[in-house]
Order: sequence, then structure tokens, then C-alpha cells
Amino acid sequence: MPGPWSRELSRFTLLLVLALILGALLEHVWLVLLAALLAYLARHLYWLFRLERWLARERRAIPPDAPGIWGEIFHHLYRHYRGNRKRRQRIARLINAFRDSTAAMPDGAVILNHNAQIAWFNDAAGKLLGLTRQDIGQRIANLLRNPVFIRYLSRQDFSEPVEITSPQDDDHRLSLQIVSYGEGERLLLVRDTTRLYRLEQMRREFVANASHELRSPLTVISGYLEALSDDEQVQQHWEGPVREMRRQTERMSGIVADLLELSRLETAEQNIAGEEIDVRGMLARIREEALTLGEGPGEIVLDFKTDARLRGVEREIYSAFSNLVFNAMRYTPAGGSVTISWQLQGRKAEMTVSDTGIGIAAEQIPRLTERFYRVDNGRVRSKGGTGLGLAIVKHVLQRHGARLTIRSTPGKGSSFTCVFPPDRVMAA
Repeated sequence: MPGPWSRELSRFTLLLVLALILGALLEHVWLVLLAALLAYLARHLYWLFRLERWLARERRAIPPDAPGIWGEIFHHLYRHYRGNRKRRQRIARLINAFRDSTAAMPDGAVILNHNAQIAWFNDAAGKLLGLTRQDIGQRIANLLRNPVFIRYLSRQDFSEPVEITSPQDDDHRLSLQIVSYGEGERLLLVRDTTRLYRLEQMRREFVANASHELRSPLTVISGYLEALSDDEQVQQHWEGPVREMRRQTERMSGIVADLLELSRLETAEQNIAGEEIDVRGMLARIREEALTLGEGPGEIVLDFKTDARLRGVEREIYSAFSNLVFNAMRYTPAGGSVTISWQLQGRKAEMTVSDTGIGIAAEQIPRLTERFYRVDNGRVRSKGGTGLGLAIVKHVLQRHGARLTIRSTPGKGSSFTCVFPPDRVMAA
């Protein structure tokens, strides 16, 4: 079946043939041919005019019944218009459904463009952050001036949320997390964590108070056990039980001390300034202390690739680094090896403790920094571990804006890396 263009070409050819025949009969071939071409052009100009009018004013109506190729053009345009109208209606329904669903969300959502300007927000975000429709187009940093959020907004890593005090009410806490998408666009998620914060605060206060209350009876028990261990009559009959009681008392004292340290870290100010720390000297001292533990390898390798220093609280950094090194010694057999490295990766600094110990299964790694979580309960208890060391490491690093990364292969060893941000790194 011939197409519309074939039929139009046939009509044009027939017009030319008739014009030539009529011109020959009238002996004015070129004049008749010119008149035929002008008539053909006028016809197309007319339907082009009708097309423009229909597109501009009457597109919703049924197109005019045009002959030839123009009928096909009107038909295709009308079909595409109806298809686009259905798609627009479907998109409008989706947008309305999205608005209804986001309006019902208890959590806030704010869409930010590549300049961190507010493009849209739902009702929950307006209530939690105090935003109004006049704030659309404003930079979020100009409206939410919390220093913690400003630092978070300037970062490139948004994998962890940040908690701030609500700008509406100082008694409320908000959790903010940014999700990047598209070409520079960001989605800011806002959640009211006041209830969780208060529960966590109650837990911290309970742990701190219980730990303080346990210190006094443990001190008394330790004193009496020390006196009993010096009594010759007691030693003859109760040497083993007294020695075990002293060991368990010392272990309980260690747990209480670690719990008090955790409580202090959790309630202390985040991102403190601190002082300049000689990391190389600190790691050398930790190495000497680790070798006196009497367990693990007989040698620890120090691998210093930089003389850079850190800015922070020396006592806390020492506690974090020593916990990692002592853990490596406990989990590494005498024939294995432990390596402590200090290096720069771009503008960041990394302290890594690597060992060739028993390793950790992949499913256990995310839980290592939980309180009292142990990979091998029997082994750690026999070595005197409290299960709080890595939790202390995590909180110390968080206080310094750093993070802990863990890589491990069962049977081959583990690697614990403390990654410090550029603002903590100082030239030697």
C-alpha cells in the first residue's frame, strides 16, 4: 500500500503533467507551469497556516480534516499530543501521590540543589527545622546555623548521620543525614531522636552511677584479699582460691575503669582542639609496653612513613592506639607478627595495626565496637579482656573526627586503621 509521501509525489507529478499539456495547448507552457506551482504552494501555505492556528489555539480540539500529506501530519501530531497528555496526567498523579506520601511522613525531607539551596521540603521538615515557603531558594547553611551541621555539610562523606539540637526547641534532638543523588543534588533527611537521646542519656547515667558505686566495694574487697594473701596460715589452705579471687577482682576493676572512661567519652564535647601529639614517640612507647605483656609475638615492627603529628587529646589517643596494639598481641600466636604503621594518605593520616592472628569472620566485623562483644569469649576472658577496648577506640576517634576501618581474613590476620581528617594532621 503506497505511503502518504508516495501519494503526494504522485499528485505533484500529475499536476506538472496537466500543466505541461495545458500550456502546450495554450502555447504558454512556462506561464501555465508557474501558475500551477504557485497554486500548489498556496495550498501548502494554507494548510501550514491551519496547522499553526491549531497548535496555538485549538490543539485540544479534533484537528481539521485536511487532504493528502497534511491529513497525515495532523493525525500524527494529534496522536502524539494525546499520548503526551496521558503521560502528563500520569506524572501529575505520581507527583500528587509523592506529595501526599511525603506529607504523611513523620521524618523530614529537604531537597537541596548543587549549591545547597532549598528546592523543596515536606511538612515534617518545616516543623522540625522551622522552614517556611519563603525559604525555598535559600542556602540551608544560612537557615540552619548549627556549627556541627555546617561542618557536616562541608564534608564529602555522608555515610553517618549527625545529631544536633533542634533550632525550634533546645530540649529536642534531631538526626540529620545527607544522601547525594543526580548531578550534585542532595536529599537531607531529618528525624526527631529526642526519645532515643533521652533513653541513651538515662543508660549512660545508669552505667556511670553503677560503675562509681562498684568502685568502693571493689577497693575494699581488693584490700582484704591483699591482706589475706600476706597471711601465711591462709596461704597454706586457701592460696589458690585467694589468688583467683584477686584475679577476678582486678578484672572487675578493669571493667569498671573502662565503663567510667566510656561514660566520660560519651558525655564529653565532640571535636575538641587538643594539643600537638608526637605520634612516632607515642607508638614507640606503646610498642615497649606491649612487649612486656608476655603474650603474642616477641617482636613488633614499627613502619613510619611520615613524621606528621596529630592535634588532639594525648591521653585519649594513647588509650585508643594502645588498645588496638594490645588486642593484636592477644590474638596473635608467638610465631606470628604485629606491625604498627603511621603514614599519610593524601591529606589524611592513618595509623594501622596489622597482625597475623586468628582473624575475624566478615559477619562479626560490624559488631566489634559494641560493648562487651567478643569474637572468642573464652580466649578473651582467659587473657583478661573486658570487651570494651574497641568501644573506647570508636568513641575516642569520634571525638577527634576520625573513623576506624577494619579488614580481616579468618586464619590470616586482621588490620585496624584509624583514619584522621586533614584538620587533625600537623607537619612535623
